Order: sequence, then C-alpha cells, then structure tokens
Amino acid sequence: MEILRDSLPMVSLAVPAAALYSRAASSRLRPGFPRLVALLPVVVVFAAAPLAITSYPTVRGTAGFFLGWLGVFKILLLAAGCGPLEPTLPILPFVFTALLPVKLRRREAAAEASKSVSLLSSAVKLAIIAALVKVYQFKHQLHLYMCLTLYGIHIYCFLDLLLPCIAAIGRALGMEMEPQFDRPYLATSLRDFWGRRWNLMVSAILRPSVYDPVRARAGKAPAALATFLVSGLMHEVMVYYSSLEPPTGEMLAFFLLHGASCVAEELCVRRWAARGWPPPPRPVATLLVAVFVSATAFWLFFPPLCRDGRDDKILEEWAAAAAYLVNVGLKLLGSV
Repeated sequence: MEILRDSLPMVSLAVPAAALYSRAASSRLRPGFPRLVALLPVVVVFAAAPLAITSYPTVRGTAGFFLGWLGVFKILLLAAGCGPLEPTLPILPFVFTALLPVKLRRREAAAEASKSVSLLSSAVKLAIIAALVKVYQFKHQLHLYMCLTLYGIHIYCFLDLLLPCIAAIGRALGMEMEPQFDRPYLATSLRDFWGRRWNLMVSAILRPSVYDPVRARAGKAPAALATFLVSGLMHEVMVYYSSLEPPTGEMLAFFLLHGASCVAEELCVRRWAARGWPPPPRPVATLLVAVFVSATAFWLFFPPLCRDGRDDKILEEWAAAAAYLVNVGLKLLGSV
C-alpha cells in the first residue's frame, strides 16, 4: 500500500472513484461470489486509504472508522445483496452512503418524522468540546479517572456533533438520514445502550452482517456474542489506524465482556420477570448502566488510547484545531 502513503489528494479522488466503480459493478452482477470478486479491489482501497494520513492520528482514526470499518462492511454487504447500499440508488446518495457513516431513511419513515440537527444542541456540544480543550491544559493535575471521564464526554460530543452534521449535509442535498445517537446517557440496560442508543450506524451494519446470520443458525445468545466479538476486533483495527501500533487485545476484551454481560442481563431479566418482581426504577437502572460502562471503559477501553502518550498527541491536534478555528473567527470578525 506504499503507493497510497502520503498521497492524500490522490486518495481523495481514489475513494469516491472506488465507490462509483462498486455501484457500476454491482448493477451488472447479481449478488454472490462474482459480485464479491468484482468488489474486492474496493475493499482494499477503503481499508488502505486511511493509512495515507500519516501525520494526524485523529483524522486517520476517523477515516479508519468511516472507510476501514463501515465502508468495508457496506461493500461486503453490497456483494451479498443486502445492507444500506443498493445499485439502484442515485449516484450522489450511493457515494454519500458508501463513504460516510450514514444510513438513508426509508421514505415512509421520513414522512412520519424528520429530525433536523438542533442548532442549540450542536452549539452546546461544540462549547463543551472547546471547554474540554482548555481543561486539557491542566490534565496532569487531574486524577486519572477524571481525565478518562472527560475523554468519554469528548468522544460522545465529538461523534454526536460530527455525525448529525454529516446527516444535515445529506439533507441539504435532498437525502433524509437516520439519527446516529438516541441519548445514550438515558439507557436503562446494556442492551438498550448498545442496540438502541449508542452509535446506531454500527448497529445497523453489524445486525445484517453478523447478528442476523448467526442468530438464524445458532440462536440469540451466540449471535450477540459473535456481534460483540466482531465489534471488538474492529475496534482493535481502529486503535491501529489511530496509533499505527499493534493492538493489545484490551478493546477486544472490553467488547467480549459487554457481549457476555448483555447475554447474562437478558437471562436475569427473564428470570426476574418470571418471578413477578417489578423492574428496578428507571433512574436506578440508568445509574447502574452508567457505572458499569464507565468502570469497564476505565479498565479496558481507554488504556489503548492513552498508552505511550497517544492521548497527548491527539490533544495537541485538538488544541491546534481549536486555535486555527479561533484565528479564522477573529479574522472574519475583523473583516466585518
């Protein structure tokens, strides 16, 4: 993949071209092995493209998430004749969906309700990120768990700001997108958190590619475990994209733990209901979910992101980006 390394302008052209090729090839080939063979070059381009971004871990990691994970899975699902990509989609929606973490809303669903990006919500998240960038200047004076909590808030605000903004661009181009988050801080169970509230684009990709096929053959529990296994493996790949260092397995352990916990949780809920016991109050259930997710994230999720000063490099990027935006804003105000 050396031909792609340090060739960001070329990659910026190659990736949309690969998406257009996948649309043309899939429109001429039936789902199955011939279409898969024809689309394998697209899989290679999507997986290798983020590695062209050698100097910016955050951008490289984000591109890895967009292309190396979601994009590759979308192309593989297209080869099987399922998933969000369809050869019949117009060119712009097809490319937009292939390259970005969005899912087109069905017309009937769009007719029922069309949620626009709340400017107030986006402004609040942007303000939180700006405040966090300032606080990070004193991170070495904060307790480790406080830093990790701030990182978790940062990740959520960043994703919940970036993905709806992408969807807003899609709507401006005439495409209605499904929401990507549904207030994960209100989850009342792990299954509710992972399946219905957190990063719904990932759930929408893993469900047809992993969960449904395994469930049809082995049942719900193995399907859930297999889904979390694949998610864990892909998060290890995301760590590699971001750090360019071999993964340690901690991300995989985090998601396997949560997969087993989801299975155990469902069994407990069934036995609880069979005995006629009332469910725990919603605030209590939400607090338990938050504590479990936070504790396991502190233990397994964040260490690979923070090891060897990786978080410092990422924070330097955020500080530089914030300074650049402030400078641009001052220049715009000065020209008014």
